Amino acid sequence: MKINNLSTTRWVGLGLLLVVLVVLVLLPTITEGYLPVLVTDILKFVILTVAWVLFAAPTGYMSLATGAFYGLGFYIAAVFNGPVPFPIVIIIAGIAGFVVALLVGALTLRLRAAYFCIFTFALVLLISNVVLEVERLVTQTRGRFVETETVEAAYYAMLIIAVLTLVVAWLIRRSRHGLALQSIGEHEEAAAHSGINVTRTKVLVFAVSSVFMGMAGAIIATRRAYIDPGIAFSMNNTFLPVLMAMFGGMGNLLGPVIGAAIFTYIGELLLTRFPDLYMLIFGVVLILAILFMPNGILGLGQQIWAKLRGGRRAPA
Repeated sequence: MKINNLSTTRWVGLGLLLVVLVVLVLLPTITEGYLPVLVTDILKFVILTVAWVLFAAPTGYMSLATGAFYGLGFYIAAVFNGPVPFPIVIIIAGIAGFVVALLVGALTLRLRAAYFCIFTFALVLLISNVVLEVERLVTQTRGRFVETETVEAAYYAMLIIAVLTLVVAWLIRRSRHGLALQSIGEHEEAAAHSGINVTRTKVLVFAVSSVFMGMAGAIIATRRAYIDPGIAFSMNNTFLPVLMAMFGGMGNLLGPVIGAAIFTYIGELLLTRFPDLYMLIFGVVLILAILFMPNGILGLGQQIWAKLRGGRRAPA
């Protein structure tokens, strides 16, 4: 009976997932205006949040480097989009994110706890200032104009990368690398003694997660006519994925998706209706979420569901 119920739940989940995917595919043909732009932003943060959770959640390493790889993708698009076809630009941005993360990870993933967190935060500032100085000395400008793409092109590119991010994250979680990451998060020394190449595993998954961050940056850059280091390497893109993951819950991949969708919508709503109080209200919402939902909104929902099921079984 339990097996049948589990099988039914999985089929229902797959059915709902398919319906959501079909709606997302058809959305630009159903509606026009701001909605596809909003959903593009939601998908962007889904990519950044899921990619962050892919590495940080199982290992317990607090990475603040998201903005660095995202901003790198911005500048890849600024340099290459136009002379190079848009899909190739996205691939180049992903490769650049992977290579940089591989080098950075090889140097820094021997660090732990606060040291790793501080270094990854400094990485965003370092790359931003390097780009700024290169522009000042070489091009003698601040910022670049970008060859833009249509709303539909950016939307479908972001949707494809979002689906790819979720699929890769799901496959890694179910692979031996996923088990190795869980072991590292639970007890790194024990994992190393059991035969796991701890450094290689961490560096590889860290680099893979950075691919999608760079791709997301390249896509969003083509929706702007002009970028500069302040826009490309904004700290919002470093901290918001972390907060979205905490808000949604990191127990599975559905939590980061829910957190990214709700947080993005709330942010847009507050920014348009209460621009002067935006950050204040946003901060209060976040504090309340952390205090009363330590396992995220998905964890809260699971607790409520468990209590309801327990209440139904009690009379019997």
